[in-house]
Amino acid sequence: MSIKKPEEFLRNAVVDIAENMIIAAKTAPKGRGMERLSYLLITGNELKILSHKMEELSKDNNVPFLARDAGNLTKADALVLIGASYGPRNVQLCSHCGFSCTTKPDTTPCAITMVDLGIAIGSAVSMASHYHVDNRVMYSVGIAARDLGLFPKEVISIFGIPLSVSEKNIFFDRS
Repeated sequence: MSIKKPEEFLRNAVVDIAENMIIAAKTAPKGRGMERLSYLLITGNELKILSHKMEELSKDNNVPFLARDAGNLTKADALVLIGASYGPRNVQLCSHCGFSCTTKPDTTPCAITMVDLGIAIGSAVSMASHYHVDNRVMYSVGIAARDLGLFPKEVISIFGIPLSVSEKNIFFDRS
């Protein structure tokens, strides 16, 4: 028989759950069965790099909540990032984005891809919830990830889901 204290396995368990979150997001239904999403799992020092970028963005743009979210990220055990490209899917008669796929500007997201992104995020946080891992969807983390070039440049909309296991959910009841 072996005896383990939580501090010996919690971080590894959270990383395993983060991997399962990406699996859940990746296997979530996609419009026309086309994958337009990208995924990353961030741990360790890279969380500090992202947090520093968020603090920089907060200061440069006078957006205080970015610094607050950066503080949360430094306390997280892991981070799942999910991003979407804006490329058209060539869906006939769609125009949910306000354009046809042939006239859609590059700066306008494909509405179907944005729905896919939402479903994927929902699937991912459902997995975290299933294991009772504290999490919060943050677009603020996605801004920093985009600015740091963590994804290819065509991935424009990025959301982060930081994860934590502690006595109190660090992502809520914040100042």
